[in-house]
Amino acid sequence: MTEAPAIVVKDLVKRFGDRTVVDHVSMEVQTGEIAGFLGPNGSGKTTTIRLMCGLLTPDAGEGRVLGYDIRREGAAIKREVGYMTQRFSFYEDLTIEENLNFVAGLYGLDTPRQAVANTLADLGLTSRKGQLAGSLSGGWKQRLALAACIMHRPRLLMLDEPTAGVDPKARREFWDEIHQLAAGGLTVLVSTHYMDEAERCHKINYIAYGKLIARGTVAEMVRDAGLATVVLEGPGVAEAARRLRGMPGVDQVAAYGPTLHVIGRDRGALMRSATEIAGLTGTQLSEAASSLEDVFIQLMGEAQDNAA
Repeated sequence: MTEAPAIVVKDLVKRFGDRTVVDHVSMEVQTGEIAGFLGPNGSGKTTTIRLMCGLLTPDAGEGRVLGYDIRREGAAIKREVGYMTQRFSFYEDLTIEENLNFVAGLYGLDTPRQAVANTLADLGLTSRKGQLAGSLSGGWKQRLALAACIMHRPRLLMLDEPTAGVDPKARREFWDEIHQLAAGGLTVLVSTHYMDEAERCHKINYIAYGKLIARGTVAEMVRDAGLATVVLEGPGVAEAARRLRGMPGVDQVAAYGPTLHVIGRDRGALMRSATEIAGLTGTQLSEAASSLEDVFIQLMGEAQDNAA
């Protein structure tokens, strides 16, 4: 028998005043899946996450999270979800261990001291348990926040831009932890702006200005976008960039070190424009595979701002 999805929501709507922040969003996340949630700032990611974990009530739509109805059983959802917010939200004048003891008390765990000790060990925090939270670096603060989220053994982890401001090594270690947790059956929904993090998700959901406009694996997202990418290289790339903007078939122009990436949906028109400008500027032209970042920039450019 196939296990039911961890998250199934349909046509979620949330309004604040006359502004629709979440506009008929439907999403499904399978148990044990790491689902990426991407989109520009103000696109409705955080509000959607809060609707799913019972912190907000939708104005329309329906859904079930971990089998519980999001309208009627929000309290049950909260007990089985670990929610990590964008900002560090622990007491900076308490130690790591004291913060976790406090959280264990909030969850009413049967054996709080043992739960704290196990969590400290699982996240590599035992040697630092007496350190004040306020003195931790960004990476260690993030690890403390994750420890607090998983101490009550949730079935679903919701992470809202968890690695903002964290160095690359700490981000990689964090994602290694997430994959280990998912391998043990934990479902993860994570919002992020980092493309390398998006590529580590099993599936991606892209939301722009309240509307879910694309979903799938990384390969599916790149394929379905239908983009073509050419690369120009040589001393004339700056002049090439100036000339290419606005030409037929050219949707994006982006400098990458000494090279220029030129992206568009109409491959024929793109190649004609790029070939012409390469000849005029003495640059060399080659074709390249489109990246996930190219896809997201394209989607952002095509989406309609609901606050405009």
